[in-house]
Amino acid sequence: MAEPAAERAAATLRQAGFGGPHACAIVTGTGLGGIKAGLEAPVTLAYADIPGFPEPGVSGHGGSLHRGWIAGRSVLVFEGRAHAYERGDAGAMRVPLATAQALGAQTLLLTNASGSLMPHAGPGGLVMLSDHINLSGMNPLVGEASDARFVPMTGAYDPELRSRLRVAAGTCGITLHEGVYAWFSGPSFETPAEVRMAGRLGADLVGMSTVPEVILARFLGLRVAALSVVTNRAAGIGDGAPHHAETKAVAGQAAGDLARLVHAFAAALPAGGHP
Repeated sequence: MAEPAAERAAATLRQAGFGGPHACAIVTGTGLGGIKAGLEAPVTLAYADIPGFPEPGVSGHGGSLHRGWIAGRSVLVFEGRAHAYERGDAGAMRVPLATAQALGAQTLLLTNASGSLMPHAGPGGLVMLSDHINLSGMNPLVGEASDARFVPMTGAYDPELRSRLRVAAGTCGITLHEGVYAWFSGPSFETPAEVRMAGRLGADLVGMSTVPEVILARFLGLRVAALSVVTNRAAGIGDGAPHHAETKAVAGQAAGDLARLVHAFAAALPAGGHP
């Protein structure tokens, strides 16, 4: 059964043409809202017009939900996310994700921008997440009363979906790296010492999002995959000295490859709904 806040949002969205089922829901990261381009028969509604939805407060993040079709598959594209650092709420995306579930999506594809520790994956590279390390000290399920809060995180990044992403990348002729993502709370960028620590713990990428959404998605029973666009070398790696303008600029340059990969991935999923 859907959560009450999500059901209210879903009721509004069904009336606006967002009824499911859907092959997948997609959340876009900084500068990556172009994934919505190329959707067939798109329908759009601003987050501000959806009950319970947050309004993203970070430049480079839109604030609209799109419904459209890719190769006969219905998809939801959440253009922009709310971050934990905006209001200190790690569960900021709970209502949107629960709404996707209420509308009939069972698969969630997350995208983000990140700093890379990997010498072979520099700015503009695409990385599929295989696991994460939560270095933020936050968890979106703090305060959840039921035993459902004890969410297993083994295999959180679904192996079968990752296999589909590899196939899609091969179809598109795109090099797809794979790595572990470390979540820092932000909004300040990581220090070189923090990046060295993350590397010693096994991280390949660092960033300020995604992990709370993965935890929430697994709590909600959604299957999850995640893609990261490398926008910079992490602080202290080579000449890495990240800043937000660079993140937006490089994400915009790599957005075309990401969109092609996401569309190829969605086109090969079991169909959700019919146009």
